Order: sequence, then structure tokens, then C-alpha cells
Amino acid sequence: MRKTKESFWEIAVRTIVLALLLTLGLASTTLAGKPGEELPRSGDEIVVCGKLFHTGAPVVTWLDPGGYDAYRVERRFAPIEESDWRTSEEEAKLDTPNRYGLRKETLTPEQIEKLRGGGWSLEELQDVVDQFVMHYDVCGVSRQCFKILHDHRCLSVHFMVDVDGTIYQTLDLKERAWHATTSNGRSIGVEIAQIGAYSAKSKSTLEQWYDKDENDLVRLTFPSWLVTDLRNPDFVGHPARPEIIVGEIQDTMLYQYDFTPEQYDSLTKLTATLCQVFPKIKCEYPADEAGEVIPRVLPEAQLRDFQGVMGHYHIQKNKTDPGPAFDWKRVVGGAKEIIENSGG
Repeated sequence: MRKTKESFWEIAVRTIVLALLLTLGLASTTLAGKPGEELPRSGDEIVVCGKLFHTGAPVVTWLDPGGYDAYRVERRFAPIEESDWRTSEEEAKLDTPNRYGLRKETLTPEQIEKLRGGGWSLEELQDVVDQFVMHYDVCGVSRQCFKILHDHRCLSVHFMVDVDGTIYQTLDLKERAWHATTSNGRSIGVEIAQIGAYSAKSKSTLEQWYDKDENDLVRLTFPSWLVTDLRNPDFVGHPARPEIIVGEIQDTMLYQYDFTPEQYDSLTKLTATLCQVFPKIKCEYPADEAGEVIPRVLPEAQLRDFQGVMGHYHIQKNKTDPGPAFDWKRVVGGAKEIIENSGG
């Protein structure tokens, strides 16, 4: 029998019924993809407890081609025949095949037994994570950062932001990355690709990483020995502010070029995303009475109570990252705007 076209009312009724089924959770088999059907990914998602969350910035996860996988035991950049754990332990003097662990600091013994296998719910993780820690990597590019952390120092970090703004995620955020000592269990960490900040005696280091282009603008340069492997190979980076930024961190005067606009854009969007996904990460940084970022390690009690976005130097007195050039108001203020404009 020949089928006739559905009338407007038939379509409307079918739509209402389907909406009711969805509300009751009865339409899952109807809407599920076909077996073997590939599910699309837009390329801006981060992974939290196996779930995908959009950021609006370019993201490459450890699951993607060109990603950096901190779950791997073998060294990523050693010759393949020498990258196994036994050889790595002997040659690189690494302490453990794992570069991450369980966020157990605030868990009860019962919770540890439940979660030690990695099966966190989002709600359980939201109850634990309340800090987002900013680092600069003193490596220049994210590839070199992962090489140093993973292959040589037996450390890890959740995110790296390359000079072109590409965000690399190396671990699910349920994992306890090793990047910020006492805050590891409660925090998410990001390494921003940059050579860092220097005292007056050593600021000549900056001359190896920055010069002037044909328009007399400061631009990023890389030593000949460095393998950059940028996702955008033709990228030419410029500091967001062309002059050297001078400021005190840990009561020491430091000199530093700014991060790239592309890095700031991605960091701002990533910060907004994390503050939305994790309600305990407040969209604020450690500030004094005038509203200016505190440029030194926080007292123990203040660090314990702080929930928000912070620098590595707020946690450890021997650290200066992300340095005096890091524009806290641009990142955190911009993240607040994104959240407000999205109705969050």
C-alpha cells in the first residue's frame, strides 16, 4: 500500500510522544546510534570521568592522533627498543612506571576501596577538586614539556597549552597528576609552554627564545636543537604585550615576556569550562585587599582554605611560575565573562 505524507498534526503528535518518552527515559533504544556507527567529536572537548565537555578551544586528548598519553608506562621519546619500563628504570632512574595516582587525600577508606579502580562518578570528583593550578613549563613547547615530565622526571600534568593555543590533555581529570605537591589531590594542573621568568643575572636566557621580526615586533624563536612539532607548523608566535614584563615573585624581581594571545584565549576558555564543571573551583585568584594577585606562597591556612585559580608559586615557596607576566585579570576575568554570557 502506498504511504501518504504525514499531516502537520501527525508530526506534532509524534514529536510530543517522543519528548515524553525521552523524559521518561524510554526512548534510549530508539535514539541510540547503530552498532558500529562512529560518534562525532568537534575537537574542543576535554574528558572528565569519561564524559566530554566542550571548551570552545582546540583540544587534543591522549586518545587522539598527535596526543600525549600519560597513562603509558614506556618513555614516549626514547628509542622504541629502549623505551620499556625495565630499561627506563635503569637509564632514566625513574621511580615508578606510573606518573599519576589516586586522589585519596580526602577520601575515606571506604571511598578509596570503591574508587581505586578508577570508576569515579562526576559528582564524586566534583566534591574533591577545588583548585586549578597554572604553571609555565620552562621547555618552550608542549612536546618538550611532555618529554621532560614523562620520560625524565616521572611527573605528569592534566593539560599543556602550546604556544599556538592548542590544549593537550594527557589524563582524565579523575586522576591525581603529579605537578603541585600538597595540592595534587585536590587540583587540576596546566603547563603553559614558555621558557619562563628570570632574574637580572640570568635574563639573557630570554634572548635565545625571542627576537625582532621584519616589522620590529618581538616574536618567539626556538633553538636549533629543539623539536617543536607544533599542531600548526606555520605558526609564528608573538607575546601578547611586546615589552619585557618586570615584577616580583617570592620577593625576587623577575623578567619575563608575555604569553601569546592564542594561549590566553585557550586558557580563558579552559578556565571557564573548569569553573563550570567543578563548582568548587571559584572563578577567582588569591588577591590582596586591593584586588591584586598575591605574588608569593600562601600561608598554610590560606592555601588550605583557597578554592579557585592559582599559580604554582602560591603553593611552593621555591617556585615562580606562571611568573610576573601572567595576566590573571585577563584569564580569570575573561572566564567570568564567558560564564556570565553563557547564562552560567
